[in-house]
Amino acid sequence: MLDTAQDADIIDQGAFFACKVTEVEHFTDDLFRFRTARPATLRFRPGEFLMIGLEGEKKPVLRAYSVASPSWDDTLEFYSIKVENGALTSRLRHIQLGDRVLVGRKPTGTLVTDALKPGKRLYMLSTGTGAAPFASLIREPGVYEQFDEVVFTHTCRTSAELTYSRGLVEALKTDPLVGEAAAGRLVYFDSVTREDGPRTGRITTLIETGELFERIDRPALNPETDRVMICGSMAMLDELKTMLEARGFEEGSNAKPGDFVVEKAFAGEGV
Repeated sequence: MLDTAQDADIIDQGAFFACKVTEVEHFTDDLFRFRTARPATLRFRPGEFLMIGLEGEKKPVLRAYSVASPSWDDTLEFYSIKVENGALTSRLRHIQLGDRVLVGRKPTGTLVTDALKPGKRLYMLSTGTGAAPFASLIREPGVYEQFDEVVFTHTCRTSAELTYSRGLVEALKTDPLVGEAAAGRLVYFDSVTREDGPRTGRITTLIETGELFERIDRPALNPETDRVMICGSMAMLDELKTMLEARGFEEGSNAKPGDFVVEKAFAGEGV
């Protein structure tokens, strides 16, 4: 039975856990991450999401958020956009150490390796805070056991918005659990769309023109060898899904594994 004292890190509230905030880091005026205590009974698969939120005047304000921390971590990490008039993030952006965030009990989602057929190379294609589920997956030893290579792409408007993913990949180099495996198998590619940089362009354009594959020195997408996970804006999801299906990829699910999966519950601009 969980301790229900008001100073406990976790308070069991039935449908939710009220978890104490243990870390907050702001990257830009629009992006931040935070960590909370993790209930000992909460289990999730890398890539899944949880309903999280804050208490409201009449009822809790909740949204789906991918868990950014790996399944073995003893805390929960979330990566969030800040929306000035968002029902949740207009308040969530102001959380501080010691505050409480409501965390749901039931993880779910399609952005898991169980929904993919076996393959040689796994592509994780993300824009904005769509990098969150991949932050979990690239820190999982099992991912490097399932695939020979993992290609993680992150596209944002500006270089500053890439700080989170760049920091994750850099930290993996000295990670005692997955550092060695990631060093030989993880390929990271970032690009910006609203300023000049070493790599510019929308990921859809970079795939269509073949520039992505030239840059990372890999062959074009092939359903015989490649598996793809997609998380980002709705426009990006729709466009990439169409592109993949035109190349012979079949969408997978937990019930029927396929060649690619799409996160349908991504927390977008209206949060």
